[in-house]
Amino acid sequence: MGGKNKQRTKGNVRPSSSGRAADLLARESGVVPGFVGFGVSTSNDPGYVPAVQGAEEIDNLVDADFRMVLRKLSKRDAVTKLKAVQEFGAMCQERPPDVVKGVLPYWPRIYCRISVDHDRRVREATQQAFEQLVLKVKRNLAPYLKSIMGHWLISQCDTYSPAASAASAAFQAAFPLNKQPEAISFCKDEVLNVLQDNLLKETADTLSDPQSVPEEEREAKYIRLLTSSLLALKRLLSILPEQDRELLKERLPQLITQGKFWKYSKHKTPQIRGAFFELIATMCQHTPQLIQAEAARACSAVLLSIDDTDPVVLPPLWEAVLHILSCVDNCWTLVSSRKGVMPKLWVLLKEGGRGLATSLHPNLLPFISKLPAEVTQPNLEFSRTFLTSVIQGLSSDRATSSPSESAAIIFATMECLRFIILQNAGEEQEQRHIQNMLISEQLLPLIDRALGNPSLQTGPLFPQVSDMLLSWEKRVAGKEAPTFQRLLSDFWEGLGRLCTTYVNCEEAKQTTLEGIASLLQIMYNPNSASKQIKKKKTVKVCFTDREERGQGEEPPREIPAVEEQHCPLRNGHLLDLVCQLAELNMVYVSERESERHLRFLSQLLGAFPSPQVFQVLLRPEEMKPEMGPELRPLAENAAVHFLLQRVAVWLKQDDRKDTDFLVDMVFSSLQCCSSSDEKTLILNHISACADPVRLEVCIGWLRGHVLGERLVGLAGDLCVMGLRGSPSSSSHAHGWPLISLALSQQHSNKPLIGKAYVEQIIDKLHATLSEAKGMSDAGNMEPLVTFISDVAATFFSSVKGCLLLASAEELLMTVFQLCAQDQTITHLSDALLLKLQHAYTAGIQSLITHLGAGVTKGTLLHNIALWVKSQLLTTPLTVKSLQVLVQAVESLAQTIASTQKTSYILSQFICCLTPTEEEWSRIRQALPPQWVRHPLLFGRLRVTGEYPCMDVWRFRATNRLPAHLCVSALLGRIIFTAASPDDQQMEADLSEISDLKHIVSEILYGLQWCEEMELSPLMVSEYHKLLQSWSLEQRIHNNSLIKTILLDTLFTRSQEEGSLWSLALAKYMQNSNMEPSHIKALYGNVESFFPFSEHSVNTLQVLCPFLASEDRESLIALCVAELLNWQDREQDCIDGVRGCLAVLLCCLQADTAVEDEILLAVVATIAEWRNSREEWFLFNSDLGKVSTAGLLLAVEMMRFLCWMVHHSPTVLGNTHWDLLLCSMLAWLETASENSSMFWNPWVQLFVCANCELIVRLSEFFTLPPAGVEEQLPPELKSEWKEFFLEGIHNLLLPLLIRIPVDFTEPDDPLFPLPVLRAVGEALTYIPVELLTQNKLPPRFVADQRSSLPEPLQTLLNTLSPLLLFKARPLQLAVYHILHKVMPLLPESDSESASTKSDDEDGEEPCLSPPAALMSILSATEELLENILGGVQVGEFAVVQPLSMEHCCILGYLLAWKLLFTFFKASSSHLRAQYSLHLKKTRSLHKLLLHLFRLMPESPSVPGQPTEPSSKEPKTFFTESLSLSPQKTEGLQFEVPHLACSVYYGALKDLPAMVRLWWNSQEKRVFSTVDKFTSKYVSGVLSAQEIASVQSSTQTFENMMVKARSATREVIATYSVDDIFIELVIQLPQNYPLGSISVESGRRVGVAVQQWRNWMLQLSTYLTHQNGSILEGLSLWKNNVDKRFEGVEDCMICFSVIHGSNYSLPKKACRTCKKKFHSACLSHGSLSIEAARPSDRSKFIVPSLVV
Repeated sequence: MGGKNKQRTKGNVRPSSSGRAADLLARESGVVPGFVGFGVSTSNDPGYVPAVQGAEEIDNLVDADFRMVLRKLSKRDAVTKLKAVQEFGAMCQERPPDVVKGVLPYWPRIYCRISVDHDRRVREATQQAFEQLVLKVKRNLAPYLKSIMGHWLISQCDTYSPAASAASAAFQAAFPLNKQPEAISFCKDEVLNVLQDNLLKETADTLSDPQSVPEEEREAKYIRLLTSSLLALKRLLSILPEQDRELLKERLPQLITQGKFWKYSKHKTPQIRGAFFELIATMCQHTPQLIQAEAARACSAVLLSIDDTDPVVLPPLWEAVLHILSCVDNCWTLVSSRKGVMPKLWVLLKEGGRGLATSLHPNLLPFISKLPAEVTQPNLEFSRTFLTSVIQGLSSDRATSSPSESAAIIFATMECLRFIILQNAGEEQEQRHIQNMLISEQLLPLIDRALGNPSLQTGPLFPQVSDMLLSWEKRVAGKEAPTFQRLLSDFWEGLGRLCTTYVNCEEAKQTTLEGIASLLQIMYNPNSASKQIKKKKTVKVCFTDREERGQGEEPPREIPAVEEQHCPLRNGHLLDLVCQLAELNMVYVSERESERHLRFLSQLLGAFPSPQVFQVLLRPEEMKPEMGPELRPLAENAAVHFLLQRVAVWLKQDDRKDTDFLVDMVFSSLQCCSSSDEKTLILNHISACADPVRLEVCIGWLRGHVLGERLVGLAGDLCVMGLRGSPSSSSHAHGWPLISLALSQQHSNKPLIGKAYVEQIIDKLHATLSEAKGMSDAGNMEPLVTFISDVAATFFSSVKGCLLLASAEELLMTVFQLCAQDQTITHLSDALLLKLQHAYTAGIQSLITHLGAGVTKGTLLHNIALWVKSQLLTTPLTVKSLQVLVQAVESLAQTIASTQKTSYILSQFICCLTPTEEEWSRIRQALPPQWVRHPLLFGRLRVTGEYPCMDVWRFRATNRLPAHLCVSALLGRIIFTAASPDDQQMEADLSEISDLKHIVSEILYGLQWCEEMELSPLMVSEYHKLLQSWSLEQRIHNNSLIKTILLDTLFTRSQEEGSLWSLALAKYMQNSNMEPSHIKALYGNVESFFPFSEHSVNTLQVLCPFLASEDRESLIALCVAELLNWQDREQDCIDGVRGCLAVLLCCLQADTAVEDEILLAVVATIAEWRNSREEWFLFNSDLGKVSTAGLLLAVEMMRFLCWMVHHSPTVLGNTHWDLLLCSMLAWLETASENSSMFWNPWVQLFVCANCELIVRLSEFFTLPPAGVEEQLPPELKSEWKEFFLEGIHNLLLPLLIRIPVDFTEPDDPLFPLPVLRAVGEALTYIPVELLTQNKLPPRFVADQRSSLPEPLQTLLNTLSPLLLFKARPLQLAVYHILHKVMPLLPESDSESASTKSDDEDGEEPCLSPPAALMSILSATEELLENILGGVQVGEFAVVQPLSMEHCCILGYLLAWKLLFTFFKASSSHLRAQYSLHLKKTRSLHKLLLHLFRLMPESPSVPGQPTEPSSKEPKTFFTESLSLSPQKTEGLQFEVPHLACSVYYGALKDLPAMVRLWWNSQEKRVFSTVDKFTSKYVSGVLSAQEIASVQSSTQTFENMMVKARSATREVIATYSVDDIFIELVIQLPQNYPLGSISVESGRRVGVAVQQWRNWMLQLSTYLTHQNGSILEGLSLWKNNVDKRFEGVEDCMICFSVIHGSNYSLPKKACRTCKKKFHSACLSHGSLSIEAARPSDRSKFIVPSLVV
């Protein structure tokens, strides 16, 4: 570039920067110059993803979004790669093919890397994305196929099955099934190269970087790649056509001749060994010549590993063993069978295959069939050793515990045994020795073992033996008949000896006898085996003789399984053995009465119901039984003879308990009968038939004492067992059905058993049920209760008059009690409760239908009503318990109503449920008194009383409902649900309830109590929801009968007791729209209320809004008269005065007309009290010692004076104002001195009334009504401002700070939240002058830099932490106070900033906003991240009002609103420095993310009509936000509305910073913010910006600004001398996120270049300034003015005024004398010399800073 002082030569086109050089080369050569490793290649080799945009070819090929995704795929982070792969697949699916094709040149390299990634999710997603790519590009993949196919094939063999399946799916999507071999063949050389490299060259360290990848991960990836490569080679050989496999034979030796390849057979990893053996088996099948060439290695690797029992290795290993034996003829010459192979096999077989018999043993038969003679010699010893080893495997632990393992060994044993017999089916001496050995040493001992082992009996051994015998019988007819005849004879002889040995033993084991019976049964009927074992899925092997199939052929195996052959054995050996065993067995039955032999005989007869067998069982000398004439034709039948002679006798034995097997013998005998008639005759003969005579005898017996006492005893035993929780024994299995049958069955309308015994049984059931109810949580009582409920339901529903028994009534009562109690107490299931409900419903129906029962004393219904009433009044109930009780009583009432035509019984029942007047009064008084707080503080009720202690107001959360609520709910539900749905009939039903009006009034009383408790705690809320779901209140208001009687009752109760009754009366009148005439009828005339009591005052307070104006005027006259004559009252003077003042105020608040003289007289009376009864004013009093009446009198005076200020201020004279203002201030001093008593509701009322008076006075003096100020005393307003105002706020401000100190727990019920509301509302009127000169104790923070005056800093440090106190009124009060001082704070920073020198080098200056507020932000940012971290940007997070989260978010957002106020009041250069601080701390960045979680998706103001209208819908951006401390409703919308307000403020006051944040967001957030802002905010902000320009009073010298609202344009016209400039500023649709466009208007006298510079400067100012359009124009005008004044531009930013700190160029260059902005030099890291115009080409020009 030359030296520093060299000038550029004219015409020199050599570029001065690398960027321009690149552009030049691109234009000249058409390609971007490549670097090492990143060259531009024209070949089809996989390339790198282009990182820069320079060549048009690359731009056309790769879409920008694809480019970004492909870059992400090169990241190391697994999650990043996974998301990138998924995004790539989605883009391949969505984008057009032409766009997707551009990715293909870069895909092979990426695919080959990530398809073997360590993370299996990435591998699976890669294959899924590849499938989408294949489906989109189709044939265009062909040029890149060779680069991909190797890893594609490896991926199809991935050890992670989902990834392998996805790769196979992609392969099938790319190639049809018939084209796949062709595709593989096309790439076979490349595939083999990849596989050989993986198997021979790669290591764990070459596959992964040892520096960055852990050793464990590297090793796992290497093992997986080896396994997949071996399997991929197997797949390659399997798929390739024959001719292509021949071509591979030239290259495969390069692999299999390597020693490393054969070492894989001994690899420590099972997966690799298994894959290796799979490959060897495939090579034996498809390329046997290669294996034969390496026979020595192959045979050693496979056969010497025969004892490898890893589950992954064994199946492919044995497949390889069988293929090696077939492929390599001389394999046994290469390995030693006797030393290296067979010993390992014998050990493996003796151990049962080490748990892998199901995989190993099916291979034994093919294995021994392939063994040559030199291996099996001598045959006898080999066969003995082999079968002995196999059978010994049955003793292994795994075989004994696993039926499948045992079955596999049995199958293999029998298959091999049959094969060896067929191999030796001759008459030579050695062959006969082998045959004898197989029968006597192997088969029969195996059967012997099975007879004593139940698991072997149920296995496949017996069916296999039967199948083998059947095949031998078929061969008897062939040329080998002598051999198989001898085999059958030897077998049956041996089996007979074996069975006889076991049967001929008195102590024979039952298991063995059952095994013999099972074996014989299966031999006789092979189909019976299917009931014991599952069908074997593998095929069976059928053997032919060696002559038929040749010497070396493998026996055919595709033969149906044995279970499909149903042919029985044909010869007589089986029947002979059965007869022999039956005859021998009969000896033990007859002579020794052996039970087990008798059972064995039953099993034999069941399997062999043959006349020959029955004939053997009969002795010749036995006489034939006597038979009737109808049975004589059957006399010759041996089975019938045996049945009548033997079985019938055994059945009649009394001591025999189990006769099931004898019944089986009966039916076995009947199978020998030829017709059904014969069977019927025999059955009739052995059974007895009933006739009338016998029936009469039975009735006598049934009702006798023997059966009755036994049934009572049985019921007692059943109940005892049930209470113990023990299951019923077999002897009692039918006990409960028998008891139910005995109780429910009748004969001639009389019980089947004696009535006395019925009553005793019911007594026992009742006693047991009562005991079970008490111990329901001690054990499992459910079966017992189930049985009793079933018996009771059957008894009640089937026996008329059953409830005449006292015990039956008690049982029904107990059943009802169980249904009426919560399941958490009874521990009964829902199904059992339904049974119990059915039982008591049946009992009640029977009671009313058959007996016509009433509800008189002592009856069942009366007792039930008394029990329910006791539960309600004495037992604490939860809402759930109450629901259960109500449902039970409701069901009972509905049953009564549906059974009885009239409602007489039901009305009597309800009357029994209703408490007496004394009980009502007691449970009313038991209601917690906390309800007083709400109506007292809101002025809806005037209640006095003794101070309860502090603990009373701490309402302890409990889940138990007061008794009054329980009674009200139950009676209300019963009255309205049991009545008829017809309106007229309902009124008739209700009219029969004598105490209806009192019941309904008590219901309204309870509902009112819930409302005054503000539905807190949760128990009250749940109760209120329950009553709402019943629509109880609505039904009361809609019923005309109740309406006529209820109003009078409520009025009477209000007059007598006041308090809640008055509030209930008010609520009822409001909901019923009462006319004044109805109200007038209640009291007649207003004199009836006098003399006033607290109750009458409460009643008048609620009646006032409904009274006629004449009555209210009369009340005012009477009250004023009483007040004027207050001294005439000797007793209760204070109560009378308070009552009169309260009623007077109620009438005034109801807008009653009153003369000024009357008001003046009342004020004069209060002034008189000030002189004569000063103690009534409570000045300087200890409020903890003042009575509630005294506090309420002071409150009434405050309320009256407040009303006077608001409605009749002109009536007050100078002395009256002095009285009012001095009293107000004295009351405030009293309140301030008694802050520790603020837990008391009456003291809270005192403070709130005082603050309300202060608020009214503040409003009055701030903005007096029109024409009033002139009528006031002349010095009043100045006295207010100079004295009273300061006195008020010097007390209020410390009081606000003291409350959270005295009461630290805002969730404590004692916390004075109403006081905070009132004090906060009063402090909103504090003048800013008092705040700047506050007298708070100094409070400073260490290391806190501040230029603020001490009072202001103290105020900030004291109040700012309270923004996070969990009390909404306190937070808002602090906000309003700080909001007043925020505009004053920048002045201090302005003074300190002006002292700094502009010549200082270093970074751009930055200032922190007030540290106290910034500390609040830093404290809450982490909390908000925890609260909102799980919510995505753009989703709406619902915040529960008044929760801890609500408090935190509210404080955070209020702090930001204060900061925006602070910004707005700052000058432009300070605002820039504050913005830089926010940018460094990223505070605004975090705020905006949080706002888009807090703002609703549709910020519409709730409560708008749903129908569309011509007006624009109201949103949180168009409507102002009310932040009043007194606000208590709509708090659920406060945080969303506040969030919208804060976002609006951010866009308005810091648009450049918001724009910068928006541009830095990811695509989803970017789009969400853009859409939301454009839809809801931009229009409002644009309109306001245009309106501010139109309404602006700011004037500019030489410049005129006007706006056009329709087009959102601002036009600035600048003219000086002969120069005229017009600029048009256009606001975008998404203002202020989008860039503001500056367009050229008219231009006179300005050069083009200068014109462009000025337009660029204005655009820059408007875009990068955190201010309004007018501020940007002002800055631009100053810049132009300076230009005309001769100030030169900065040679870096080409502007006179700096864009951020608004400074002029002051840093001069010593050489060229040009001046520069300090910020430009520091931001670009330039020296002055480097910034000179001559040297600027060597450096990058810095952009304007924000």
